[in-house]
Amino acid sequence: MKAVILAGGFGTRLSEETVLKPKPMVEVGGYPVLWHIMKLYSAFGINEFVITLGYKGEVIKDFFVNYLHRAQNLSVRLRDGQIDVHGAAAEDWIVHLLDTGEQTQTGGRLRRAAQFIGREPFMATYGDGLASVDIHELLAFHRKEKRAATVTAVRPPARFGGLDIDGGRVAHFAEKPQTGEGWINGGFFVLEPEALDCIAGDGTVFEKEPLETLAENRQLSAYCHDGFWQCMDTLRDRRQLETLWQTGKAPWKLWE
Repeated sequence: MKAVILAGGFGTRLSEETVLKPKPMVEVGGYPVLWHIMKLYSAFGINEFVITLGYKGEVIKDFFVNYLHRAQNLSVRLRDGQIDVHGAAAEDWIVHLLDTGEQTQTGGRLRRAAQFIGREPFMATYGDGLASVDIHELLAFHRKEKRAATVTAVRPPARFGGLDIDGGRVAHFAEKPQTGEGWINGGFFVLEPEALDCIAGDGTVFEKEPLETLAENRQLSAYCHDGFWQCMDTLRDRRQLETLWQTGKAPWKLWE
């Protein structure tokens, strides 16, 4: 099974980092958040990816074209340019880098990715969200439900510490708890090929008409994930993710 990663947005809310690079290339622990997402999928045996490019897509292309050389020790023979690579093998991934245009919406990007997928089920997610989702459990749930699409539902992290107040006294304090109410779209979709039939063209926002239509037709399932999920929308989010990584407490790190 292949995974499509939407990596073409402008990332305007993280402008401090995205002036020179697309948001999926903002680093956590010295690696782009895009790499972390791919490592999660790979931990569950998914090693072929379609990355839909838009804003500053050339930065993502350069990263993967030069990935092996950047990750390993090299010997360069200047006379003829021969490069010998030393060290352990890199990840055994196949990465399709698909230019989908800066203005193409999420639905249009998914529809264009079909050229690398064909009429097969596939997984898809956004290039800026990290989670501890068990991909095997998600896929098993999708197959059991037998609907055209499954979305991973998550509880959004609270922005502020929670206070339980009893008569002017703080009875309980929870630093930035996961909100106890409501579920939101956390990405990590499983899609049957017919789910793409709801997408009219490049201007279609996947989260609007396509998902709304699938829901109305009882063809959209929700896999509820109560574990860690964090979208990297702001510089504050990036710093939180960096702290988790540096302290060895990154819940999304499900690989060795």
